[in-house]
Amino acid sequence: MSLSLHQPIAAIATAPGRGGIGVVRISGADLAPIAEQLFDTPLTPRHAHYLTFHDQQGQAIDAGIVLFFKGPHSYTGEDVLELQGHGGPAVLRRLLERCLQAGQPFGLRHAQPGEFTQRAFLNDRLDLAQAEAVADLIDASSEAAARSAMASLSGTFSNLVNDLADRIVHLRMLVEATLDFPEEEIDFLEKYQAAEALQGIQQNLADVIRQARQGMILREGLHVVLAGQPNVGKSSLLNALAGDEVAIVTPIAGTTRDKVVQQIHIQGVPLHIVDTAGLRDTDDTVESIGIARSWSEIEKADVIIHLQDIRSHNDELDGAITQRLPARTPVLKVFNKIDLIDETHTRQLTTGGPTNLHSASSTPAHQDGNANLDDVKRGDSRPAVLEAASILMVSAKTGQGLDELRQRLLDIAGWNPGMESPWLARERHLTALNQANDHLSLAAEHASHNDSVLDLFAEELRLSHESLSSITGQFTSDDLLGEIFSSFCIGK
Repeated sequence: MSLSLHQPIAAIATAPGRGGIGVVRISGADLAPIAEQLFDTPLTPRHAHYLTFHDQQGQAIDAGIVLFFKGPHSYTGEDVLELQGHGGPAVLRRLLERCLQAGQPFGLRHAQPGEFTQRAFLNDRLDLAQAEAVADLIDASSEAAARSAMASLSGTFSNLVNDLADRIVHLRMLVEATLDFPEEEIDFLEKYQAAEALQGIQQNLADVIRQARQGMILREGLHVVLAGQPNVGKSSLLNALAGDEVAIVTPIAGTTRDKVVQQIHIQGVPLHIVDTAGLRDTDDTVESIGIARSWSEIEKADVIIHLQDIRSHNDELDGAITQRLPARTPVLKVFNKIDLIDETHTRQLTTGGPTNLHSASSTPAHQDGNANLDDVKRGDSRPAVLEAASILMVSAKTGQGLDELRQRLLDIAGWNPGMESPWLARERHLTALNQANDHLSLAAEHASHNDSVLDLFAEELRLSHESLSSITGQFTSDDLLGEIFSSFCIGK
């Protein structure tokens, strides 16, 4: 945001489209002159005024409610005017245009995305984690995500971070005071029980990191790609998981030519399911383009469901697909259409009978049949042998096995419903928490030497404190602020 943050700003604050009510918001250091241009009546702070909104020629645009919030007691910490009228797009555009005309002599301009919330942050009405929670609350796609976003907005996450930061500062204060008395350095760690205090901070930070992982899963969900040959039931499985006919299903191989994306929720966790074109060799130009896009989606996936027809489980093409799947991405091998085979055949498949399915595949998997997403993101490689426990049998037609598939996806995500995070977290937060933890580990290593290393001990405490403070915005670059707030909607 290169525009001046000292200029007054205005924008439509409600979502595009028609609605019963629409809001135009203005914020600035002193809005009294603009209010005088717009209205003949003096405005009393925090009182609702029913007024007619006129254009520059004096013609009525609309009639509605005007609210005036005197800074610093407002959302942005500045003077704020809210004009609430009827929610028609044409009406709101005319009303915003009138506000900009009236405020032009005073430098009023159109707000940039997120600029109202950025001003709230810069004026200490919100910290950075709370400001991000505003966007998360707007974008929340489930009730669980909305509750957690509201908890973040109310300061639950920030309070935990600030408490840890304060404890580190207290310990650091004792260390730095002792640095002035070199003869006491050796006794410091024992005298002030620094090692015990540090251990307590590390334990509490570990708890926050675990909750942050849950909060990030709840916010971001998983990008799940359905991959496999044509006609194995990928579109049918998508429809079954979504509970709706979102993809076209026919017996004709190659019906799906391009990706179909559908968001679903499992226990409040958002899953972005992508149905792709069937993978095979083809001379059809359009289908070839669709297959190329399928592989592109597979490369970007958090989780791959390799769907196969249970009646042709030893197919060579499936083996070739298996070999080409990304080695660092969790893969679930799912066999569809179990409603078309008898129970004896199913039992042979799941127990390693004559078909010997689990030993024939080389799809990597986690030891318990799952590749945990956290392990993969850390770069941990998966065992090369697919265990029988990783085989899932489903019927997209009857719904058999779908509950187990849903649970397996949650397992791969690392979701633990018994440890649901009360607040949302972003990847930025988790990175900062892990960095803080790394610095505390180095501080503990210095403490274990029990010699004259207090300067190094203090430096690691300082770096850990900075990492935590970056979450709430005490130590945050302007570039990062610009990136964060530019993702907000205009008017917020």
